[in-house]
Amino acid sequence: MSFVIGFSHIWISVRDNCSIIKIVFEPMGGNMIKGLSLSCVILSSVLLTACGGGSGMFRGDAKHSGVTSESAPKKMSQLAWKYSAPDKTYSSPIVAGDTVYIGAKDGYVYALDLDEGHVKWKFKTQANIEAPVAVSGGILYVGSWDGYLYAVDISSHKEIWKFRTAGKIYTAPVVDGGVVYFGGQDKHLYAVDASSGAEKWRFKSSGVVYTSPAIGDSMIFIGTLDGFVRAINKKSGQEQWRYAVRSPVYSSPSVYDGHVFIGGDDKYIHVINIKTGQLKWKKKTAGKVFSSPAVYDGVVYFGSADNYIYAYDAEESGRIWEYQTQGPIFSSPIIASGSVYIASTDGNLYALSAKTGRVLWRYKAEQKVFSSPVVADGKVIFNSVSGEVYAVE
Repeated sequence: MSFVIGFSHIWISVRDNCSIIKIVFEPMGGNMIKGLSLSCVILSSVLLTACGGGSGMFRGDAKHSGVTSESAPKKMSQLAWKYSAPDKTYSSPIVAGDTVYIGAKDGYVYALDLDEGHVKWKFKTQANIEAPVAVSGGILYVGSWDGYLYAVDISSHKEIWKFRTAGKIYTAPVVDGGVVYFGGQDKHLYAVDASSGAEKWRFKSSGVVYTSPAIGDSMIFIGTLDGFVRAINKKSGQEQWRYAVRSPVYSSPSVYDGHVFIGGDDKYIHVINIKTGQLKWKKKTAGKVFSSPAVYDGVVYFGSADNYIYAYDAEESGRIWEYQTQGPIFSSPIIASGSVYIASTDGNLYALSAKTGRVLWRYKAEQKVFSSPVVADGKVIFNSVSGEVYAVE
């Protein structure tokens, strides 16, 4: 969806992800340069108000597609910046507007400048933050091991509300239609109002909800540690179907072309019909699949604890390519500019050709990498477990 803002004689077309499609200036005489400068100030104000500093969430969108239209470097030229957090970072970075957000073991969310990597501001929870944050409508949503989901105003950096659960929150929140969806250690999936924090419904599972919810076809999909993939009605919170993986599910689901793609501790990648819950196909790797799949142009990409990155035909299940790293993979891939970006516990961030799996470049971090990279403004941003956040361009 797009909308148009018109004022004076400037027309701005903006997508709902806050990217500018077109700006048209219609000068009406007088000092055009002075008028243009003033217009640019007004333009900036309007965009900040309309977009709330941008939006961002784990895997790029509510479907967890793992795909972005942001440009990414096919050739690495340099390290743009590096930030060293005061404590370990198991969370993955999220970019919204001109800010990189990342949670740390010390309970803080750090807001870093996208261009230079310095800390712009930070917000304190009372325990470890393992899951990525979400940003929407000028509000940062973050779950903590202290059992609370926090809503923070990204302009004032102040808490708006917090919602209490009965256990640690492991999942990245997903914001869709004015509702925040998330789950945690207390075996519940929650739906709360994004503005007020008021509970809309909760679904009780028989297993811990470790995966971030994905949304598609009016349903919410989660994996649980008791070995099921579940489809929950988005409005009512009632279970529609469940699919038995028969082993814990740490991989977050991805929704693509009427199917849910998800990995399991059973070493398989599973592809499930979103309407019926029936298996379409599954393929076994030699290791547990913690990585959350990305699906693009008919191909599903994911990593495995067997050290390999895989690309399979999403429809026919045929293997297209595989690439071996030197460590188990927990990271989830992001697809940008025809390339696959994914990290390994061997400490490398890999850039691979999406078509062939050929290595385009790699960047070695100082420690193991469990997190998933994000692409923004021509940079690939990722972090190691020891707390270093890297921006490579």
